[in-house]
Amino acid sequence: MDFDVERTGHDYCSVPEAAALDMVLHENEELTRKIEDIRKQLDQTKITLRFGLQRFAGSDEDIPFYTRFATYNHLMAFWELIEPAMHRMICVTNSKVTKEAGNTRALPAIDEFFLFMVHLAFGLKQKDLGHRFHVHQATVSHIITTWANFLYFALGTVCIWMPKERVILDCTEICCQTPSSLQLQSEVFFKLLSLTCTFKALIGMAPHGAITFVSGLYAGSISDRELFKQSGIINLLTPDMAIMVDKGFLIDSLVPCKILRPVFLTKGKQMLAHEVTHTHSVCGQAQAEMTAHSLPGLPQKLTELMGQKWNFGVCGPPCLPLDLA
Repeated sequence: MDFDVERTGHDYCSVPEAAALDMVLHENEELTRKIEDIRKQLDQTKITLRFGLQRFAGSDEDIPFYTRFATYNHLMAFWELIEPAMHRMICVTNSKVTKEAGNTRALPAIDEFFLFMVHLAFGLKQKDLGHRFHVHQATVSHIITTWANFLYFALGTVCIWMPKERVILDCTEICCQTPSSLQLQSEVFFKLLSLTCTFKALIGMAPHGAITFVSGLYAGSISDRELFKQSGIINLLTPDMAIMVDKGFLIDSLVPCKILRPVFLTKGKQMLAHEVTHTHSVCGQAQAEMTAHSLPGLPQKLTELMGQKWNFGVCGPPCLPLDLA
């Protein structure tokens, strides 16, 4: 079959006008610039909408509110201290089997740490944290468990005890949810502070205000003397040391060192001059009580991670003696 083919000529030697070419290049540059501006606006909008550390990085008012760190620089200085050890972090998985942290994180590592700090600061429920960070509630639970264990063991190697230093001791209580077991309720019940259920711990502080000893958590019904015996601080005391306690600490027969107590009024009588002088010399006990009552609170929930959260909440920032100047 024969077909008539229309042949159209094309001038391969023709060159577009210079003005038209410059116009096209200019339009292309303008479009590229607009796309870049839109991309930056989109990234900024994502940062503003996403509840993460980068959203509050420029605010030294929001950082202490959400994390208890004094400033953003303090937080980042602490992050630089723990980041080299993160390769040893063991992550919790859905199958309850641990594995090394990999690149399968739902959030960046620093946002996981930020989530954990927000959880400690406010005791927010896992469902609430999941909505804030746009992750599943189970992921929030895994992040909290992972970071509680990691920080507990990472910071557990930091020695805060100061040998041959005077130590001011006092007990503090933190309230918790009422357990369903009646036996546990009787163990954690502490009537002196009119609290239903509490955990109790021993705090040691140097005269200049640094926390030097933190015991584990015990049931609120334990006595100060028994808590002192079980805390392990006796093995740290030496004969050349001195401890300051109040009148409720009946531990004279337990320690090898000197015990200092302030004088208390009896039957409403006025203190004598030498009693006032002695009280002024051991007035650090009042500072210890103020420190104990100002310690960060914990979520009022009974979990196996409460001890880890307690140790990090007290020994962690801002209590760690880090040089961040």
